[in-house]
Amino acid sequence: MAERAGMIDSWANAFLPDREALWNASLEAQGVPIKVRRDPEDSFCDAETMVERMDAIGLQTLVLPVCDLPPHAGVTDFEGFATRVEEIEPLASKYPGRFVAQWSIDPREGAEGLDRAREMTARPWVVALHTHTHSFDLPFDAADYYPYYALAHETGLPFVMQAGTSGGRMPSQCGHPIGIDRPAIYFPEVDFVLSHTGWPWVEEAIAMALKFSNVYLGTASLPPKRWHAALVDFIRGAGRRKAMFGTSFPTVGHRHALAQLDALGLDEDTASNLMGGNAARVFRRIGELA
Repeated sequence: MAERAGMIDSWANAFLPDREALWNASLEAQGVPIKVRRDPEDSFCDAETMVERMDAIGLQTLVLPVCDLPPHAGVTDFEGFATRVEEIEPLASKYPGRFVAQWSIDPREGAEGLDRAREMTARPWVVALHTHTHSFDLPFDAADYYPYYALAHETGLPFVMQAGTSGGRMPSQCGHPIGIDRPAIYFPEVDFVLSHTGWPWVEEAIAMALKFSNVYLGTASLPPKRWHAALVDFIRGAGRRKAMFGTSFPTVGHRHALAQLDALGLDEDTASNLMGGNAARVFRRIGELA
């Protein structure tokens, strides 16, 4: 594993130990057909241990989806895996620039949800807006999202969404990358991040990133050895400044991902952009916190 510094994980789920039981219960309840590597040294832990791990591998920042827990949330709902406001606030204060939030919105909440999002984006450690696409079965160009895209425009924050299929038992059609086509046209100053590589529509996601200067790809949830060949070619070539590293931790452990990354043989400039440089340019508030 090559030593690097300034790395940013563009999507990491809640990592504190109290979520491990929920995580395991959700995988079992959904019968998720993906193999999740289990390593106690690269999984759930307390904040102090996570910082030690991050320091050891040169990982500067975790970008964590954060939301309120709705009263109806069940064992398989994404909100359970997101970090809480009461969890991120002390972390952001104690470790400035190490733990930051992307405020995860529910597009069905209307004005109430928009007001809450506006309130949260005023906090300096909120560096992006976010949605877990498949929880709501709405394509990226659904009208419900447009007020939040407008908020992203007003605040200068990027908008992150899961593109592609869902690992859980949720409809996947809503994750088609082509759905970002109209939003990217209507909001040219908003940076959109299509996370989770867009699989199985990876080439469609790449087409969007090539077409629009404000569309980026994220690698969360898939370890490097599972990246589509077209994605690797994109990262090495035209997309060297358009892709960003992510894990969807604990789906992919950080050490596990970095060990596989070395096998791709990326040149230093490409690796530096992928592992932190591109994310730093998109999540601009991070640079104001350190």
